[in-house]
Amino acid sequence: MSSPNEASRELVLTRIIDAPREKLFRAWTQPDIMMQWFTPPPWKVTKAELDVRPGGSQMVLMSGPDRMEMPCFGVYLDVVENERLVWTDAYTKAWEPSEKPFMTATITFEDEDGKTRYTARILHWTVADREAHEKMGFHEGWGIATDQLAALAATL
Repeated sequence: MSSPNEASRELVLTRIIDAPREKLFRAWTQPDIMMQWFTPPPWKVTKAELDVRPGGSQMVLMSGPDRMEMPCFGVYLDVVENERLVWTDAYTKAWEPSEKPFMTATITFEDEDGKTRYTARILHWTVADREAHEKMGFHEGWGIATDQLAALAATL
């Protein structure tokens, strides 16, 4: 449960996905699978390096229209297989601080009536960061990516 201060800095997306949580976890932790669903079109992931363990780093390169590129770096804080992934962009790799920390993400996978309750909880460093993420299209973008995740998980 969030404190009032956390609630003002968080964005949450929850869905019931008709796939076992093991498949959803795999889609988050295997680069070749993540590259297939992680961004809404016309963006795509052109590179994903994932060292999925507490203290391990990640780098996801998102490429968009007009050759725009957005590298996203982070470090995993907590990994519980098939249950939870937590990472932050406060570090880029090996505990190197990032220039501008933006968020900590907690992705959870819970069994629910033969399906999975999938929750992406994004806690931002400031209210302004949360507002900026919302204006960037968090709900639409993460919603489309989650739809793509659900469709892909059904085929894994």
